[in-house]
This record gives sequence, structure tokens and C-alpha cells, in this order.
Amino acid sequence: MSFVIKPRLLYSTCQYRTFSTSYRQLAEQAAKAKANGNYNATPTTATNPVTSTRTIPPSTPTKTTATTTTTTTTPLPNSNSTPASKAIPPTSPLKNAPRSWGQRVTEFTPVPLTRPIGLTYQPKEGQNTGIDLRTFKQRRDDLMSREKHIKRREEMKERFSRPYFRDITNLALHKGKTFISPPRLFKGDFSLYFPNLYGRTLLKTDTEPRDTTPTLRGKISIVAIFSGMWAENQANSFISRESNPDLWRALERSKDEAQLVRINYEPEALKAFMIRLFMGGIRRRVGEPDWHRYFIVRKGITDDIRESIGLLNAKVGYVYLLDDECRIRWAGCGPSEEHEREGLVRGLQKLVRQYEK
Repeated sequence: MSFVIKPRLLYSTCQYRTFSTSYRQLAEQAAKAKANGNYNATPTTATNPVTSTRTIPPSTPTKTTATTTTTTTTPLPNSNSTPASKAIPPTSPLKNAPRSWGQRVTEFTPVPLTRPIGLTYQPKEGQNTGIDLRTFKQRRDDLMSREKHIKRREEMKERFSRPYFRDITNLALHKGKTFISPPRLFKGDFSLYFPNLYGRTLLKTDTEPRDTTPTLRGKISIVAIFSGMWAENQANSFISRESNPDLWRALERSKDEAQLVRINYEPEALKAFMIRLFMGGIRRRVGEPDWHRYFIVRKGITDDIRESIGLLNAKVGYVYLLDDECRIRWAGCGPSEEHEREGLVRGLQKLVRQYEK
């Protein structure tokens, strides 16, 4: 004879067994508490009742030794944190100027430079070449370093988050002019230095890259930095024969003491290839006597250097007047104005007179 257990009856039976088992365990806990003389003890309610009826023997007490351990937790860097914006020195005369990075500026009026700009250390050969001079061991250690990886990741996040057309949109603000040239030269004792850059010249006999510092040291130099035709035209508004003939007359009178140096900065590989492709036209336009004073630079101008020398927009042309110690004594940017061109000529003549003494 077979018995058929209905589902409802089976559910009631399981529920009754569960309740009875839990009730029996609670009763045993209360009995043990009374036997030990603790009448105020409250039985602990099981959060997950055991359905088995197997009796668990009491465990034998063992002698244990308490050990206190102190754990020091080192907080790991937060990889999801927003990279900090570049610190602008509080005394920088260009702290309110629009930049390729940071917050976008919608309203800006350029003002004259009131403080010297440049680097605080003297330039030397081999600086800012953009060449990795680390040994194999140093590269291996940097590859295995977590701190270096986090730092590199933050730099890449900051670079990729930078708007690509920020320099172009900033041209709408006074055609990219971020400051007005100072009315007079910066004093030599308080002037700062122009950085060393590294690139090849227009010379046909020597195609190897070279440093700019040996060319600039020992002479009064007018340095024009530009990237692209728009920036070159802006720089030419300061230094070309058509825009500033008085400057060329002063340069011709002081050939042994003064010189004009052009730096064509192009970090993009395709545009740099186009410059090399049309280098013959550049040679004809510049003239053979100045081939060794025309540098094509691809690497080495970091954001810190740009912030220091005021080169805040890669699409704008900049002109610097340096003394024989590579100190920036005067600077101009963007399209030139009449008083700026006159100030450049006066500054050049004054430095030449001081150099001849």
C-alpha cells in the first residue's frame, strides 16, 4: 500500500520540524544558563535555524594566547581622481591670460608685462632635447614602479582631456595676443633665462640636431618662435624688413654684436615632414647667411617652459630680445603695434651699447 503525500501536507510537516528543532535549541540554551546561575541571560535567536536533529557535543575548552597585531593601512592613490590643474605662480604677470589648458577664458584684455618672464636657471647644452637618456636599469625600475605609472597616467589624462581646438578658439581674443610688450627693458639683475632648445638647422652640410644655447650665448639675439603660417606672419610683424625696417638697419650696423634667430616649433610628425619637404623654399626665403640661425624644433618645449616664457598659445607668434647671457630682456607676441616695434628697436640699440662697453 503506497501513501501519497500532498504538497500542502509536506510543507506543513517541514515547517513544524523546523520550528520544533529551533525551539528545542533555545530551550537547551536557557537550561544551560540557569545551571550556571545566570538567570538574566537571554537566549540568542538563531538567524538561520538548523533543521538537523543531530546533537552537537560540547567543545572541549582549549587554552589560547591572545595576540595583538597592529595593522597600518596605507591609503592607495585614487586613480579616479581628477588631475590637478597646472599651478600658476601667484606672481605671474600672465595669470589671467587664456591658455591651452585649464579653464576657458571668454573675456580678456592684454596688459603690458610688469615682471620678467623666463626660467630661473641658466640654460645648458643637452637640456630639453626630448631624448630619453635613461639607462636600461632605470627604464626597468620605472616600468615596475607603481608611483611612476600613476604619475604617467595622470599626465596622459590631463593631456587627453585638453581641448584640441582651444588654441584656435583663443585666437578670437585679440588675435591670440596675451600680453603687451613692456615699455622698457627688464633690468639685467632681475631678468630670467631663455630655455635651451634642440633641433636641426637649414644647413646642408650639417643635418644633425644641435642646441640653441651656443648660438645665443655671447650675442644680443632677437628670437622669434612660431608654429604654422599664421604664427609666422605674426612674428614677422615684429622682425620683417617690410614691417620694421629700422630693426634691420640696426642689425646691419651691429652684425658682430646682434643677430636674428628663428625657431620653427612643430611637434606633430606629419607637419614636421611637410616642413622638411619644402625646406628648399625656406632656405631661399631666409638666405644662406642665416641658415645656421633657423632651427626646426620638434620636442622639448614642455608646458612648464611654455608657462615660464609666456608661450601660452601654439598658434601665436612670439618674439624675445635676449642679452649675451641668454636672459629675456624684452618680449612681444601676436600682431605687433607701432609702439612695440619701436620699443624692440630701442631695446636692441641699448643692449648693443651696453655690450660694446
